[in-house]
Amino acid sequence: MMAGRDMSRPDVVRGRTPMLAPSTTRDRDRFGRATEWIARAMGTPAFLIGLTLFVLLWMVWNSVTPEGLRFDSADLGFTALTLALSLQASYAAPLILLAQNRQDDRDRVQIEQDRQRAERNLADTEYLAREIVALRLALDDIEDRVVNREVLREELKAMLEQLDSRDARRRDDADAPAPEGS
Repeated sequence: MMAGRDMSRPDVVRGRTPMLAPSTTRDRDRFGRATEWIARAMGTPAFLIGLTLFVLLWMVWNSVTPEGLRFDSADLGFTALTLALSLQASYAAPLILLAQNRQDDRDRVQIEQDRQRAERNLADTEYLAREIVALRLALDDIEDRVVNREVLREELKAMLEQLDSRDARRRDDADAPAPEGS
């Protein structure tokens, strides 16, 4: 493990090990940002238009101006222009690849963070579902024990009927003639 980098953290970009002596993370990051800027700039219409204008200007200058002011010969197929464009292309491809590698590293970190967030959301959802089920069971249990108005009226009517029948029996017992031998 390289000194100064905590590889256990998901927000740390895990790149390839440097082929030369390890430099500081800040220098590598600065170079990486520069390569991304160049790769982004090379993919714009402004760059393509600018490069086209540069090539046209080069060709016109070396074709129209007097022989003494030309620096690249049109007779030889613009050798210096071809060399310059080849050099530009030979640097553009690796810079684009470096920028893509950095983007891949950022994407890996983002995917890991999304996976962790999804796991937390799933755990939270499962917890809330269990809590809702527990509340429903508790409410069902309470509803079984709760007396509503209708049940209370029925119970009171039944008790009144019992009291009325008891009072009626007592009255009947009181009105009945006393047994003879008492």
